Amino acid sequence: MIRAYHKVYLEKARNNLGRMLDFATYDLGYDPCTFFDLFMNSGLAKRFEKGEFNVTVGMSGVELAYRVLELTKHQVEERQPRYSADRSPEYWAGWALAYYQWETAMSFLDILECVSLDDIIRMYSPYHEMDIRQFCDRMNELYRAANPETKLKQFRQRAGMSQSELAEQSGVPVRTIQQYEQRQKSINKAQAEYLMMLANALHCKAEDLIEPVE
Repeated sequence: MIRAYHKVYLEKARNNLGRMLDFATYDLGYDPCTFFDLFMNSGLAKRFEKGEFNVTVGMSGVELAYRVLELTKHQVEERQPRYSADRSPEYWAGWALAYYQWETAMSFLDILECVSLDDIIRMYSPYHEMDIRQFCDRMNELYRAANPETKLKQFRQRAGMSQSELAEQSGVPVRTIQQYEQRQKSINKAQAEYLMMLANALHCKAEDLIEPVE
């Protein structure tokens, strides 16, 4: 998996996203889900996903929150940030979500279409006391439950092909296609030649067939 930015910047990026949500919720009075929608609508979420330095680590979480409001034409009086001794559920949700986005390279939009921010906030207990990998494992389970079909199967069905027809047009054995679609084999570990053959037959890019969650 190719990460958008180096791991050395990850903890700062996580803290900033968590602080943005905490500040927006407790100091500015926004519903966290509403504010995160503003974050995505502002264009800053896309820039965060790409690892743009000035968005991920170049400003504080408070500055990031004010930039979101500026870009989405929401006016609010500047307020002195309060810093609680313990991380709030909203802070933890942003902090954990930033890690999961970095880990999977999915967009925030794709993630939140499967697991809402409210659901992530509710995961605060017990996951805030666990290793972040356990949170990621749970997120992966929820993602797969929301997306039971593999990317390969989705593209094949959109193209109106059977597995046999795809095998004939691509040159990839039908049994291999079945194994990829049933997740008996990981398409993420497929030969580059097979990925290109399938993508050409389905008129998509090879990376479109990669599974964000194995």
